[in-house]
Amino acid sequence: MPRREDSTVNRVIAYVDGFNLYYGLRSKHWRWFYWLNIQSMVQRLLKPDQTLTVTKYFTSIVDSPPVKHQRQNEFLEVLRTLTDFKIYYGHYLSDTVTCVNCGYSYQAFHEKMTDVNIAVELMSDAYQDTFDIALLVSADSDLVGPIQAMRQLFSRKRVLVAFPPARYSNALKRVAHGYLNVSRNILYQSVFPDQVVAASGHILQRPATWH
Repeated sequence: MPRREDSTVNRVIAYVDGFNLYYGLRSKHWRWFYWLNIQSMVQRLLKPDQTLTVTKYFTSIVDSPPVKHQRQNEFLEVLRTLTDFKIYYGHYLSDTVTCVNCGYSYQAFHEKMTDVNIAVELMSDAYQDTFDIALLVSADSDLVGPIQAMRQLFSRKRVLVAFPPARYSNALKRVAHGYLNVSRNILYQSVFPDQVVAASGHILQRPATWH
């Protein structure tokens, strides 16, 4: 996207760490906000001299249990109804964890690739000059390195960090040009209606447990 002639308007690309946001909401027991219009939330974080060009959402597919997979799939479908919104997928790795005291074993799942995918998109977009401000919605300190590199290579561009609820990183705060918190009020104003109509005409329904 070419640079706007009006230099008073700053182009913004938002990079949303889906699981960092989700676990922040989960730790606050804010299930109502799981059905969140990410695009609307990001828009409410902007200042009058900023315009959102695209929102990039990073997540991984939850395969089990099936009920969680179904809920996530419904949410991803409702996100796909948004314009100027892109979804990027990482993956899960599973490890067998055994209790040293009782011998009980269980599968632990670890989400991978989100920080790498964000870093790749951030650097690629900076190189292509598609933003003036990168808005990072995350508190993952693994992103400090990519932000530092971007600041060194593209000194005219700015990075702002928006911390999800119950999430914070001093390291990100130090390396960013500024930071803010995603407030409960912003979330409250950014929830999808209980029913959303997909392009196919299919009705997408908020999961019953997300109330």
